[in-house]
Amino acid sequence: MRATNRAALLRWVKFNAVGIIGGAVHFGLLFFLVQIFAIHYLPATALSVEIAIIHNFLWHWKWTWADRDCHNRHRVLAALLRFNLTNGLISLSGNLLCAGIFTGLWHLDPVFANILARAPCCLANFLVSDRVVFVDKVL
Repeated sequence: MRATNRAALLRWVKFNAVGIIGGAVHFGLLFFLVQIFAIHYLPATALSVEIAIIHNFLWHWKWTWADRDCHNRHRVLAALLRFNLTNGLISLSGNLLCAGIFTGLWHLDPVFANILARAPCCLANFLVSDRVVFVDKVL
């Protein structure tokens, strides 16, 4: 296996490891907000997804894409903004759409509905992160 392929595979593994932990943050908080605080599932979904997005950004910045040059304050803030606008939009819209359909129409559990939403967003989020968010040089 070529070095570039190995590096890409390792980055993909790191991305998914962070995503799994971020998923636990998302689902745990969603369960807590809906079941304990009785917050409506749509705002609870939006809040839990946003907190997971920030969690994931921090881990990706420090671990998944630590080799990329985005370590001064302005570059980090710009990367966080790009991450929220790209991965955040993909994750929020995917989760809210699935929650609205699966919970609102089909009456499935909101946490289960959000689990179903994760798979379609994963690859898109990785590609956007690699090519738009954590870039060495911003055009």
